[in-house]
Amino acid sequence: MKITDLLKPEGIKVGASAADQMDAIDQLVALQDASGNISDPAGYKKGILAREAEFSTAVGDGIAIPHAKVAAVKKPGLAAMTVPGGVEWNAPDDQPADLMFMIAAPEGEANTHLEMLAKLSAMLMHEEFANALRAAKTPAEFLKVIDDAEAERDTVKAAPAAGSNGPDILAITACPTGIAHTYMAAENLEKKAAEMGLVLKAETQGSAGAKNVLTAEEIANCKGIIIAADKNVDRSRFAGKQVYSTNVSAGINEPERLINIILNNEAPVQEGTVVSADAAATDESIGAQIYKHLMNGVSHMLPFVIGGGILTALAFLFDMGAAGTGAYGSSTMIAAFFKKIGEEAFGMMLPILAGYIAMSIADRPGLAPGVVGGLMAKSGINLAFLQSAPDFDSSVCVSGGFIAALAAGFLAGYLTNFIKKACDNLPDSLEGIKPILLYPVCGVLVTGAVMYVLNPIFGALNTAMNNFLGGMQGANIILLGAIVGGMMSIDFGGPFNKASYVFSTGLLADAALGGPGQVVMAACMAGGMVPPIVVALSTTFFKNKWSKADRDAGLVNYIMGLSFISEGAIPFAAADPGHIIPTCVIGSAIAGAMSAAFGCYSPAPHGGAWVLPVIGNPVMWLVAIVAGSVVGALILSFWKKPVEE
Repeated sequence: MKITDLLKPEGIKVGASAADQMDAIDQLVALQDASGNISDPAGYKKGILAREAEFSTAVGDGIAIPHAKVAAVKKPGLAAMTVPGGVEWNAPDDQPADLMFMIAAPEGEANTHLEMLAKLSAMLMHEEFANALRAAKTPAEFLKVIDDAEAERDTVKAAPAAGSNGPDILAITACPTGIAHTYMAAENLEKKAAEMGLVLKAETQGSAGAKNVLTAEEIANCKGIIIAADKNVDRSRFAGKQVYSTNVSAGINEPERLINIILNNEAPVQEGTVVSADAAATDESIGAQIYKHLMNGVSHMLPFVIGGGILTALAFLFDMGAAGTGAYGSSTMIAAFFKKIGEEAFGMMLPILAGYIAMSIADRPGLAPGVVGGLMAKSGINLAFLQSAPDFDSSVCVSGGFIAALAAGFLAGYLTNFIKKACDNLPDSLEGIKPILLYPVCGVLVTGAVMYVLNPIFGALNTAMNNFLGGMQGANIILLGAIVGGMMSIDFGGPFNKASYVFSTGLLADAALGGPGQVVMAACMAGGMVPPIVVALSTTFFKNKWSKADRDAGLVNYIMGLSFISEGAIPFAAADPGHIIPTCVIGSAIAGAMSAAFGCYSPAPHGGAWVLPVIGNPVMWLVAIVAGSVVGALILSFWKKPVEE
């Protein structure tokens, strides 16, 4: 697609006259209507004026780019007008606007047209291009100027960049609609930096998503970051670096001033944990990428696990009269009500896990193939099922469970990326149907076909693992309880903690009430509750080992521990990891082992002490937590040296 695919001759007026800004807007709206881009001129104009009310779309140097992304737009398009006399548009440089492009973007659509609009916005920042448009005498000449400039820009962009050790300065640009100003600010910052002999890389957070994303290594090695944005931007990744925040207009009109602020070390330093260049490089490793994709799936899965699991557990709580019978959990209307909602939510665990792993790998096109792969992993559909047609014998389907869903997510993500690359050479005319037709159809088809073949393998593995757990008795189940409990305290919410928790919740998918899966879940939760309680007990009863600030902060950890929020111990572990981490690991392992030894079980995947009524053998579960916490607190308190205040 080219820019001129969005701009028709009937949408261009050269050498026009306008009484004022409102008159110019009316004429541009009429051009959009004549081009067939809008269905409701009044509704579209309302969107244009609403955007102007936020701040002027005039960017200076005689250019204005009014735009709206509203339901009144039928298809993406442009209208353009030159007004030699100019009209007042409240520009930052107080110059009248004599070159105007009006953008129409369909609501809820993020397609390739946004890339064209971004390119046009950037091109307008070059004076020779804008002047050539002003000099055009006909719409055909106007279009030719755009085509020639776009072709030249694409050639330059395709050429390899000069060698560099990385950008000197980084930037993020963003505006509320993410259509024009976002890209103009990025272009001006990069252009001005080049004039100053510097390399600047700008990440644009536009309507089509983040483009030219800054890497951890680039952040670690740069002098500082400029944020030119009119919406919230996450700054946590810039810890330890100069960060100067301003509005997007400053990025367009004052790029040199912003760059000099960074060069002169005049910007404030962002607080937070600093990432070194070596660590940043490690973040780009294959292992780190796989972990990132996995955690994206897990973070989206957990609300379904926690919400569904706790509601299912409440069903048992409301049905205690039927305990020990086959109808336990659904023998009353209230119990059946909670259980059905909980089961439906919990049943989404595997599809959501697979879907968001795939989405992390392949962006939005990976979501549908991932979800379908997760559903097939859950059902265990295989070729033997097809061979039983037309009756379709479901008894041959064995769910691959959590392992199969993990595989489905990664499979769908990487297959979708392969499909996207394979589609790169298709004609430009098919560009618009790739994300809405080609990617989902091909991705779902290929992922589903592969899962037909792989499901028997994962089904066998899942069955073997469940049989192994089911056969665990005595020392074996106690050892597993100690391992999952202790892992919860190695990094308090980090990879080891998450691995233990994900493993335990994964066992709940096929766990019988009181079975080994629920025993492991109870041990995991007990281990995760211990670290904050260890800190709270030590700060309460061994005051001479802690500062007043630590003692005050320690009180909150009683609540965090009881709520199964291991992260409560993080501030203390960060200050004194050599003492905190080992003692908490010991305490958590003791709690997990004792919980498993007592046969405690939990149908709920979260909640801590607040789901005590549904815990199997709740008294001894509390005994396990108290024992682990007390042992950990005693070791920590006798090990630490007194504090001199």
